[in-house]
Amino acid sequence: MVRITSTSFVLFIALAVVWTVPNWAAENFSPPQTADGNADFNGIWQALGAAHWDIEPHAADFPPIPNLGAFGSVPAGLGIVQGGEIPYQADARAQQQSNRSDWLAQDPLVKCYMPGVPRANYLPFPFQIVQSPDHLIMAYEFASASRIVYMNRPDFEAPIYSWMGHSRGHFEGDTLVIDVTDQVPDTWFDYAGNHHTEALRVTERYTHMGPNTLMYEATLEDPNVYTEPWTIRFPLYRRMDDNMQLLEFKCVEFVEEMMYGHLRKDPDSD
Repeated sequence: MVRITSTSFVLFIALAVVWTVPNWAAENFSPPQTADGNADFNGIWQALGAAHWDIEPHAADFPPIPNLGAFGSVPAGLGIVQGGEIPYQADARAQQQSNRSDWLAQDPLVKCYMPGVPRANYLPFPFQIVQSPDHLIMAYEFASASRIVYMNRPDFEAPIYSWMGHSRGHFEGDTLVIDVTDQVPDTWFDYAGNHHTEALRVTERYTHMGPNTLMYEATLEDPNVYTEPWTIRFPLYRRMDDNMQLLEFKCVEFVEEMMYGHLRKDPDSD
């Protein structure tokens, strides 16, 4: 017979509270409303964690350049993919592994290209949502990227493919749902080389969990790459810093030497 001590009983209760509070809070929290009666998502938000390194579960790893030491090493991460693994087709998984083996040279983000969706939402940089009845503007600190979400315009087609895609939104109760299509195939999801084609469709869902926390979910579909749709999920936290604002991270000048330094005329050759 197993004895339950007072200490183990208290621990059990504490763990039960920890596990149940988030769902209870989400179900009982009434989010602030805008003037048009929809949930208010205005604010500056940021994700925590190591998903920008690899959205699948991963162990800590060596830095891409040995001289970076611990500063540039890859931190371990639990991953944000529901179920743990992206359902790649066999050749697409092989392509991901090839990307990963040379990511420092191949990842467009390293060259300061716009990150695409959903990657922009879990980079270690904040982003701001500005909400109106007809549009939402999402402004990202990284590379000064941005996108416009066209509300309640399901038939508004994208004029061209773009790095941040074409975003159309609507509300389902208090949840903001955004359908993102028409992204160029060049963007990756992380430094691990997880990828897609121009057929990618991302269905984002933003839901208030409390006054300063959102739950973000995105379902990704691409029949050219995956065997079935799959979902990522992680929280976003409101930045509460005094005088919080997006600062400039215009990274083009930071990569010019890396990308074009070999074109510089050698002054000693004259």
